[in-house]
Amino acid sequence: MSKGEDKIMDIVSSIKVEKSKGSKLAFVDFNNIQFGKQFSDHMFIADYKDGEWKNLKIVPYAPITLSPACAAIHYGQAVFEGMKAYKNGSGEIFLFRPEENAKRINKSATRLCMPEVPEELFLEAVKELIKVDADWVPAVDGCSLYIRPYIFASEELLGVRPADEYKFMIFTSPVGGYYSGEIHVKIETEYSRACEGGVGYAKAAGNYAASLYPAKLGEEQGFRQLIWTDAKEHKYIEESGTMNIMFHIGDRLITPLTDLKTTLAGITRDSVLTLAKELGVKVEERKVSIVEVIEAAKNGTLKDVFGTGTAATLAQISSITYNDVRYDLPSLESRTLSNEIGQIIQDLKRGKIEDTYGWIYRV
Repeated sequence: MSKGEDKIMDIVSSIKVEKSKGSKLAFVDFNNIQFGKQFSDHMFIADYKDGEWKNLKIVPYAPITLSPACAAIHYGQAVFEGMKAYKNGSGEIFLFRPEENAKRINKSATRLCMPEVPEELFLEAVKELIKVDADWVPAVDGCSLYIRPYIFASEELLGVRPADEYKFMIFTSPVGGYYSGEIHVKIETEYSRACEGGVGYAKAAGNYAASLYPAKLGEEQGFRQLIWTDAKEHKYIEESGTMNIMFHIGDRLITPLTDLKTTLAGITRDSVLTLAKELGVKVEERKVSIVEVIEAAKNGTLKDVFGTGTAATLAQISSITYNDVRYDLPSLESRTLSNEIGQIIQDLKRGKIEDTYGWIYRV
């Protein structure tokens, strides 16, 4: 047995499991699942104290006790990931590129001055939790088990400094589709989601809190999401809602670059770009101006606009509004590129086609 295998076995053997006395599974209608409303029977918890992760355990899903002075509540040290588990017709369970989630949560943690979780610990904790709640992975088409790993400062602390104590937790939730119906969006030019030098590239809880008010204003105007623009000039597109965004203009698939660290480097985003290149599509990662997109919408070369992310996978946008002018996009069924790539990703996730990329992890 290799050193790596020894390390994994040590992690697995150190995870204590306390099974729930009664499952909630019988109360779940897998044909009618609301996103993020129902939670599986168990959760994983680890404590960071004295410079190491310890007390690894899987316990029944339940409220946790925190001090009123919990550092995360007051100073915002909290990061998370979003993942999904899928089940095929034979009952096998698959994860999609989980090692990238392990890397990204550590990138987020580093930016917020938090301890990293060893990748082996992250992966084995996810794997063991899913094994315990394997029956919660839906076998229904269009459904999956959403996985939420997160780290937060748990120390009892008043004082602006990095905490010394943290919790790493994971819980899961059976989910259906994130979006239903048409998605109409507005280009936001007043509020900003992130700026250069900030934490826009991290999955930090505060990023989402800051987006809620402008998103609420957009909803009141009839928009499902916003397209965020740069904080400096509001001339360049960054992302849409909580998703990366892509534009199929002419023979090119164009998406904002992530080098400025104002947007999250999405795992689905990277997968889509890889598949598009294999399909012979010209891919451009660069600054994308509002003017360029609106001009393409006007002259008919804007074939498709869609968001990419774990929750939605590919979310096709029906219209874009800019300066109170609405630009309707081609019908969803006519969009050959996003429909084809979306189907490939779904087939990969459920083991229906061969994985030649090394993206699929069998639980």
